[in-house]
Amino acid sequence: MRQASLPKIQQYINSQTMNTQINNTYPFNLEISPDYLSIDQAQKALIMVHGRGGSAKDILTLGQYLDLKDFAVVAPEAANNSWYPQSFMADSKQNEPWLSAAIDTIDKTVQTLNQAGISLENIYFFGFSQGACLSLEYIARRAQRYGGAVAIIGGLIGKTIQLDNYKGDLQGTPVFIGTSNPDFHVPIERVYATINILQDLGAEVTLKEYPGFGHSINQEELDLASQLIFARQH
Repeated sequence: MRQASLPKIQQYINSQTMNTQINNTYPFNLEISPDYLSIDQAQKALIMVHGRGGSAKDILTLGQYLDLKDFAVVAPEAANNSWYPQSFMADSKQNEPWLSAAIDTIDKTVQTLNQAGISLENIYFFGFSQGACLSLEYIARRAQRYGGAVAIIGGLIGKTIQLDNYKGDLQGTPVFIGTSNPDFHVPIERVYATINILQDLGAEVTLKEYPGFGHSINQEELDLASQLIFARQH
């Protein structure tokens, strides 16, 4: 993950790891950061979803730049550090069965938090790049009221958007999308189409475009994520 505008991170996160199986092929690996509340103590939780080539520990380091007071913070990790093998704009069949397994991983993460006593309306998402695509795809497929979602450079998945995949009501869930325009992985047209669908599903979406910024994360996006999503009162 390139973080050109952020200071080099010196802190090491010694995270607890939960290891189980989603099925016989795909393991469920969940990192729980010790720098925040435990999932048994917290009333709110953030799921951080890494990008292609990243890791759970990698994405968790961004938490120090966010306003996460009173949160538990967790991050699932993809097998081989990639949620699915092809571009998010490839035919969805080319990304199966990995895409379905990735959705199941996020689903199991949500269930883990829910079973610990954290309600869905207090579960939040943060994803970068491939992780942003997966986070958006998950909340659109499982549309209900969540605490909020932040997607840095991402859009809904598929060569064409399959509207039949998206059902439910996000009930005003706040969503912040930050993106470079242009971005060599995520066309701005797909970002706009994603916003339209999320709004149709009942989300309150804020978009911030950065002309020519590149495939990266900047401090303003993290500040806006805190202001619009994590520090926002229901």
